[in-house]
Amino acid sequence: MTNLLDVIAANDEAVSLKVLSADTGLHPSTAFRILASLSNQGFVARDSAGYYCLGAKLLQLGARVHARIDLRREARSVIEWLRNEVGETANFVIQQGDGVIYLDRATTTRMMRVEQVIGSHAPLHVTAVGKLMLADGGTDACRAYARRTGLPAYTPNTITDLDTLLKVAGDSLERGFALDQEEAERGVGCVGVLARDSSGGVAAGLSISFPIERYCTDWVPQVIEAGRRLSAQLGYTAKSASADVSATG
Repeated sequence: MTNLLDVIAANDEAVSLKVLSADTGLHPSTAFRILASLSNQGFVARDSAGYYCLGAKLLQLGARVHARIDLRREARSVIEWLRNEVGETANFVIQQGDGVIYLDRATTTRMMRVEQVIGSHAPLHVTAVGKLMLADGGTDACRAYARRTGLPAYTPNTITDLDTLLKVAGDSLERGFALDQEEAERGVGCVGVLARDSSGGVAAGLSISFPIERYCTDWVPQVIEAGRRLSAQLGYTAKSASADVSATG
């Protein structure tokens, strides 16, 4: 399958079944069957002459990867600044389905530290940034999330009651930051904020992770400032906020 996609991607023009079969070493009937499956999934497209090119689905996936790389590049200097300001590990995350995925981090040099694994996932309701994302999506979306997931407990501190989650998430969004108080992992705390783009929508989240006994309220302004800086880099302005409220109100 990947060989067929590689050959199609290597050609500027649409490619015939005969060429694809020859270049991949696949029997024409085998190549045709695989291409039919890829076509049904949107990974390849077939023109009127029966030639094959990359499909819209594959191009969309490529665009998403490119967008994530651009976001990560924009966030890098901000999380490094935040790490230097508070002396704790700073994280850059985006929402993926019912969870957040950690795309990058700037690690503290402290001997005792918390490091989130890049590429790892965490449910929305157990993370600081995730609670903000739930609140930003609205009450109905939060209720739907609770129905889908059942709000499983990861520690004794995990919020497993929907009404409590709605209250905590809503209050957090209103004040501009959220906390994870040993809700995802015992002994680990987190302060998180959202970053918005030029449309006013949520683009990503930033957070700091630390051993819970080191939590300092003085860090909150720096985390909020980091969110403001990344939002500004992504084109967010007060005008963007007004437009977003108008679109959803």
